[in-house]
Parts: sequence; C-alpha cells; structure tokens
Amino acid sequence: MPPEELDKTLTALPLRIGVYIPDDLMEDWFAPGTGMNPVSEAALKAAEAYGRRFECEFKYYPERMEGVFWKWVPAL
Repeated sequence: MPPEELDKTLTALPLRIGVYIPDDLMEDWFAPGTGMNPVSEAALKAAEAYGRRFECEFKYYPERMEGVFWKWVPAL
C-alpha cells in the first residue's frame, strides 16, 4: 500500500499539478512481488484505481519509467 502521506498529498493536490512515482515504488506500493521492467499490468491497474479514490487521473510513462497522478481540470 502507498504511504499515508500520498493519500494526504492526492487529497490536497491542486488542479493541473502532478505527483510523479518512479517504477520501483509503483511496484512496491501497488503490486508487490509482481516484478518490474516493465511495470506489471496489476500495478498499473491498481495505481489507476487508487488515483480515482482521490479524483485523480493516472498515466504511466514507460520512457520516463514513472507514473503520474493529477487532478482533472473541470470542464468550463
């Protein structure tokens, strides 16, 4: 599980600001024991579901070896 501090960070995250999580932490937090390189599909799905709990989008960038959480920008 991600640390409690990440829960607090995503709750307070302003719009259009991202939180970047490197591959190794994504595997440790969201799908321990599934391996990495590449990041497991289980970790990516778990990270996406976790982000939704905090009204955040999630995208994985393999070329940067990190995932990003951010708040959506409401439709104007």
